[in-house]
Amino acid sequence: MHYKNVYFIGIGGIGMSAIARYYIQRGLFVAGYDKTPTPLTQELEREGAHIHYEDDVHQIPDVCRDEASTFVVYTPAIPSGHSELQYFLSRHFDIQKRAQVLGTLTHAHKGLCVAGTHGKTTTSSMTAHLLHQSHVGCNAFLGGITKNYGTNYILSPESDYVVIEADEFDRSFHWLAPYATVITATDPDHLDIYGTEEAYLESFRHYTELIRKGGYLIIHEGLKMQAHVQDGVTTYTYSREHGDFHAEHLRIGGGEIVFDLVSPIEPVRDVHLGVPVGVNIENGIAAMALAQLAGVTADEIRAGMASFSGVDRRFDFHVKNARKVYLSDYAHHPEEIRQSILSIREVFPGKRIVGIFQPHLYTRTRDFYPDFADALSQLDEVILTEIYPARELPIEGITSQIILDNLRPGVPGRLINKADVLEVVRNLQFDVLVTLGAGDLDNYADEIARIVEQRSLEE
Repeated sequence: MHYKNVYFIGIGGIGMSAIARYYIQRGLFVAGYDKTPTPLTQELEREGAHIHYEDDVHQIPDVCRDEASTFVVYTPAIPSGHSELQYFLSRHFDIQKRAQVLGTLTHAHKGLCVAGTHGKTTTSSMTAHLLHQSHVGCNAFLGGITKNYGTNYILSPESDYVVIEADEFDRSFHWLAPYATVITATDPDHLDIYGTEEAYLESFRHYTELIRKGGYLIIHEGLKMQAHVQDGVTTYTYSREHGDFHAEHLRIGGGEIVFDLVSPIEPVRDVHLGVPVGVNIENGIAAMALAQLAGVTADEIRAGMASFSGVDRRFDFHVKNARKVYLSDYAHHPEEIRQSILSIREVFPGKRIVGIFQPHLYTRTRDFYPDFADALSQLDEVILTEIYPARELPIEGITSQIILDNLRPGVPGRLINKADVLEVVRNLQFDVLVTLGAGDLDNYADEIARIVEQRSLEE
């Protein structure tokens, strides 16, 4: 890249910040705007980024006003009327969406990409860890903060592999050119963008056409979508119990999950999951398949799977003792919530499991409220907070109440103000507590953990 400066509009987003770190490490001047300060933006500032928190053209650093030396990256979550975005658009700057930048990287390197409605962040983070701790190495741009590395970005300049989370929002993954890709699931989502399930599935079909000749598609068995790969692309299937890649001799107990990987490349015996929850069996199978295609050995895979510590907010255990368990999970789609609760029940059979769910987006709530209610009805008690709006304005008649009203008969549930969540936790009856959602409920996680720890000492 011939540019000296990179300016980010929406620099604090989990995907944007990974790219910002990429350019910081390469010695470019990095600056940007975000709506609010967060621990992530503060870390970026410590690493050298210049960030401000008002949509104010006058706060753009002078060096970033030079069209010849400045490259601009923005996230589609930024509204089109944003004044800083308009400033750059009205001039002759090279401006790209985040996904376009990632697409350029997949053309320059061998992209190992993970797509799908859910499981992307954990599977891509597992894949990155498997490669990074092996002789292969990788660069990685992830959708979450990995606990092994404390970051969403991994750099191995000597490696030709780049691990990328392939996001279907705004059709972002259509900019990619994967060498190998996993597709984990195609349960409809983002219908505010796609309109219909058919259009959503068509988007994934088109994505499979982008796999490079000589590359690989690893697709979960039983998906509705029809893949359409180029000649020269090899297709494999996977699932927990069936497919080219699957698990055998599954052993669950004593807080551990162990299994053997069946693989057309090389079997791997006695795989220990570092984060032992049921949903990570399939996430792990997909990650190991990508790692094997990149040349990671069986011994390296065994070591990497056992040492994988997880991702912030993905089955994130804050308290785990003989009396009480508290974990947070990013699940914000009905099928993610269903799988999350099933996984918790598998690990903690017979326990009273209570969930606090913050719905994410008015449109998603409108489109899927019966499915949310059905998934949450697997809990012993359901607590709902108000909807987290993110980029959206309210929709008349769409509140968390419509989920509550559709819980299965006999499942206790109630609606609370998010501000009251700590007081509610102090009085809840539970063995296992899980907070669910992609909003800001996780801001309370540390305080909830302290309350749960104290209660476990008192009971």
